Amino acid sequence: MTGGPLFKRVALIGIGHLGSSIAHAIRKHGLADEIAASARTEATLETAKRLGIADVTDIDPAKAAAGADLVILCAPLGAYAGLAEAIGPALKAGAILTDIGSAKQCAVRDVAPHVPEGVHFIPSHPVAGQEHSGPESGFAELFEDRFCVMTPLPDSDPAVIDRLVRFWKGCGMDVEFMDPAHHDLVLALTSHLPHLIAYSIVGTADDLETDLKSEVIRYSAGGFRDFTRIAGSNPVMWRDIFLNNREAVLEVLGRFNEDLSALQRAVRRGDGQALEDFFTRTRDIRRKVVAAKQA
Repeated sequence: MTGGPLFKRVALIGIGHLGSSIAHAIRKHGLADEIAASARTEATLETAKRLGIADVTDIDPAKAAAGADLVILCAPLGAYAGLAEAIGPALKAGAILTDIGSAKQCAVRDVAPHVPEGVHFIPSHPVAGQEHSGPESGFAELFEDRFCVMTPLPDSDPAVIDRLVRFWKGCGMDVEFMDPAHHDLVLALTSHLPHLIAYSIVGTADDLETDLKSEVIRYSAGGFRDFTRIAGSNPVMWRDIFLNNREAVLEVLGRFNEDLSALQRAVRRGDGQALEDFFTRTRDIRRKVVAAKQA
């Protein structure tokens, strides 16, 4: 990066997998002079200090956010309202407040009422992450060649939006803009539904008889192994995603159930052509994902 840091002080409210990865990206690309971090436990903050990913730490999110030019909520969606209420009075005039949440309508609902006048709230969603959790799992390269979806509010200042765009691009991401409702529907299909299916399949395996379950685990082929990777994600984070984006998830789940029923009928009837046609169409989607460098 050239031209010096974008921000003097960035505060990360939450320093788990994504929060710590943002900290590493800030360090790597010189995006800020100082990083402050807050977390629920002193142990997490001690880990962040040991790893050198925060210059200042405080168990109190308001103290971490005080004086910051950019504040990023990096906590599960269910914690947003309480955190926004706590840090609101400490946010300085002109500061940018954003987040990393996988659902945006609820972020606007829970955060916007607590944002003081003169503070710019611009929701964001860096579409990146792995099944790991905790500050030790973060790394700067997580965001490279990934998308960050921003959902600015109607009255957002274009100059402030541009500054936040430069921050996410500085982390290595491509930036897209969406309406919050459209974002939530898209992510319900591309992220939330796959996780729900993965949790369901792995849960089915867990309900098997002990001997059969041990064989399933021992002889896990690529498909089941990949499902266990997805299902190994942070349970609290995904609980909050499903609770806060349930309308969109239920809509795409209904569509999925219709397609699954059609496949069930094709298998029952021995309709090989229907199965081949469906699999050919879905293989094309995989090729497009690879071509978009999202594989």
